[in-house]
Amino acid sequence: MSNDMNDGFKALKDIKAPAPSDAAKKRALAASMMAFEAAKTETAKNTSTATQGVRRPSRLSSIITSLKGKSIMDMRLPIGTAAIALLLLPLGYQLYNSTAMSPADRVPVDTNPVADAVPKLTPPPTTLPTETNPVATKQPNDERTDTPAELTTTAPVAQTPATPTAAPKAEAVPAKPPMVQPEPMAQDSAASGQANMLASENEMAPPPASVVGGSLSRMQTRAAPSAGIVAPEGDFYAMPAQIATEPSGDEFTQFDESRLKVVADEPVSTFSIDVDTASYSYVRSMLDDGYVPEPDAVRLEELINYFPYDYAPADSAAVPFKPTMAVFHTPWNPKTQLLHIGIKGYVPPAGEDKPSNLVFLIDTSGSMDEPNKLPLLKRAFALLVDQLSAKDTVSIVAYAGSAGVVLEPTKADDKAKILAALDNLAAGGSTAGAEGIELAYQLAEQAKVTDGTNRVILATDGDFNVGIDNPDDLETFIKSKRDKGVTLSVLGFGRGNLDDATMQALAQNGNGNAAYIDNFREAQKVLVEEGGSTLDMIAKDVKIQVEFNPAMVSEYRLIGYETRALNREDFNNDTVDAGDIGAGHTVTAIYEITPAGSGANLVDPLRYDTQPAADPAAVATTNAPTEIAFLKMRYKLPNEDVSQLLEVPVTPSVVYGNIDAVSPDMKFAAAVAAFGQKLKGSNYGGSMSWSDIAMLAQTGRGADASGYRAEFMGLIKTASLLKPDTATQAKPDAPAAP
Repeated sequence: MSNDMNDGFKALKDIKAPAPSDAAKKRALAASMMAFEAAKTETAKNTSTATQGVRRPSRLSSIITSLKGKSIMDMRLPIGTAAIALLLLPLGYQLYNSTAMSPADRVPVDTNPVADAVPKLTPPPTTLPTETNPVATKQPNDERTDTPAELTTTAPVAQTPATPTAAPKAEAVPAKPPMVQPEPMAQDSAASGQANMLASENEMAPPPASVVGGSLSRMQTRAAPSAGIVAPEGDFYAMPAQIATEPSGDEFTQFDESRLKVVADEPVSTFSIDVDTASYSYVRSMLDDGYVPEPDAVRLEELINYFPYDYAPADSAAVPFKPTMAVFHTPWNPKTQLLHIGIKGYVPPAGEDKPSNLVFLIDTSGSMDEPNKLPLLKRAFALLVDQLSAKDTVSIVAYAGSAGVVLEPTKADDKAKILAALDNLAAGGSTAGAEGIELAYQLAEQAKVTDGTNRVILATDGDFNVGIDNPDDLETFIKSKRDKGVTLSVLGFGRGNLDDATMQALAQNGNGNAAYIDNFREAQKVLVEEGGSTLDMIAKDVKIQVEFNPAMVSEYRLIGYETRALNREDFNNDTVDAGDIGAGHTVTAIYEITPAGSGANLVDPLRYDTQPAADPAAVATTNAPTEIAFLKMRYKLPNEDVSQLLEVPVTPSVVYGNIDAVSPDMKFAAAVAAFGQKLKGSNYGGSMSWSDIAMLAQTGRGADASGYRAEFMGLIKTASLLKPDTATQAKPDAPAAP
C-alpha cells in the first residue's frame, strides 16, 4: 500500500505544470483587490471617528448609523472576512492554473482602455463580497446608506480630470437629486486605477454656491466645490442646470423701488417714519457669510437709520423734534441734488426714566435649537434685564416646545429669579401654538403701569404660531391691544426660517420696532445702547409730508420707505397708524431731486399745457418763489389721540454748493444710500463704484465711538468681492415715470 502511494506521488511529481496564464493572473489580482477594498471599507466604516467642528443638525436618516459602536468586538466580521479572503485567493489562483482548461476556453479579457485596470470578468466560484465593482465601493468618507443601483454594476464609469484629491465630505441632504455623470474620458493606465478609486467620492461633492445675475444667490450649499470645478472669469458665473441647491427659506415683503415722480403731476410725498433696523443686520449677516441678499431684503431706510447721527435735539418734550435739513449735489449723479432731512427725538434729563412693564414672548419650538437662536436669545434678554431697575416689571411666556407662563410679573431687581427662568428655557418639540400671544397680553395688562411703557417683546426665528392662526385676526388683535396702551416689538433670530414680512407687519401694527439680532454685539446695540430710545416713546403716529415747489424742482424720488408710503389724505387723518419714535432716536429721510431748468429731467415735458391759468397751486407758488419745498410733520404725544402739526420751509439757506461742505453725518448717510442702491440693483442710483462709495463713507466716518461705521467699511469691501463693479460705471437708463 505504501509503495503504491509512493509511486503515485512520484508520478504526480513528474507531471509538468501548465504554463502560467496572464489572463488568469489578471482575474485573480482583480478579485483579490476587490475583496481587499471591501474589507478595508467595512473596517474603516466601523472604526471611523467623527470629523472635528460643529455640524448642522440633521434628521436621522437611518437607524443603522445610530447603532454603530466602538467596541473591538464589532471588528470580528470585517477582520475575519479579510483574513479568509487573503488565505483563499492564493489557493484559488493556483488551483485555477492547474486545471485542464485550455486558454481558448477561458473568458476573454475586457480591453476597454478606460477600465483596463479592472477587467470585466465572470468571477470564479469563490466566496467574494457582494459588491464586486471597486469603483462603486463606498469610501470611508461617504456617509450614504442608500447606494444607487446603477453604481453597483460593472459597467465603465465616468472619469474626472480633477487631481486625485478627495473632495470635502458633503452633509446629507434630503431628496438628493440624481447624479448626472460626464462622458467617459480616456486615461493612461497608471492613473486610471487611482482615478477610478476616487470617482465615487468626487461625484458626491456638492457644486459651488449658485450665482445668478452676477452675484451669489441665497441658495445654500453644503460643502466647498470639488477641485475639478473652475469658475470662469468675470462677474457672471453659470451653474450646471442639473445641480439642485437648497433655498434659505427666509421670507420678505415684496415691493417695487420708489419711482421717479414729476412735481407738476405729483408735488406731494407722504410717508410714515421708520425706526426699524432689521434689514441692515440681516444684510450684514448675509454678506459676512458670503452671500448677496435678495433685493427685497434690502430696505434702504433701515440701512440709513441703523446708524446714530448727531442732529440737533429738540428743546422740550412738548415739541419733541427739530428738523435738520440740507441740499447738496448727489454723489452718484452730478446733475441732481439730495434733500437730506434728519430729526432727533427729545432726550429727557437723567433721572426721568419712565417705568417699564415688559413681557418676553419667546419661541421655544424645535427650530430654535441652534446656537444663534435660543442660546443667543437668552443672552440678549439677560443684557436687557441687567439694564432694568426696581420700578420695572418682567414676565416671561413661552410658546411651542414649552408653552405657558414661565414667569409671573416679577420686579426687575429680582434678577436672579428672572435669569433662572430664562436659563431654564429649552427648545424642542413641534410648533404647538398654545395661546402664547393672549397669555402675554394678559400678563401685560395684569402688571400695567401708568405713564410708562407697557410692551410685549416677541422673539422668534420666524415661527408665528402664537395661538391665533389667521394673520388678519392676529393683526386685528394686536391693534386692539395697541389702542389700550400695550405695544409690541419683534426680535428676529437665525436664518433659514425667518419670516421678516410678518415681523414687519406685526411690529407696525403693534406700534413697536422690528430688529434682527445675528450676534451678541447686535443684541448689545438693540437692547442696551438703544434700550432707552426703544422703550421710552416720546411721540407716536409720526408722519412726514413734503410738498415740492415746481418752480424750483422738476422731479423727485424718495430713497427707500417703500413699505411705509401713505396716501396724501392719510396725513391729516388721525385714525391712520404711523411709526413711533423713542427718546433720542434719530430718523433720516433722503430725496433725490432734479432742479428745474437743469436739463437733467428723465421725463420729457408735455406738448400740451393742461394746467389752468388760475390754478390755486400756481398762485400759492408765487407767494414763496424761492422755497425749494415745504416740510410738514404730524405726531401725537404718548398720552394723546389728537395729532400736532410742525411746519418748516426748505429755503436756499440750506443749499450747499459742494458735498464737502455738509456735515460728516450727511456724507455718511449718502454713502449708505449709495451702498444700498448698488447692492439691490437700483434703477437710479446703482452706478457709483464701490471704491467711490468707500471714499465717501470714509470722509463721513467721524468719531465713530461704537465702531459701527468702521464695520460698514468692511461690508463695502465684502460686497465689492461678491458683486464686483462692471467694466464701465455708466449710469443705467431709468424708466420714465408714467
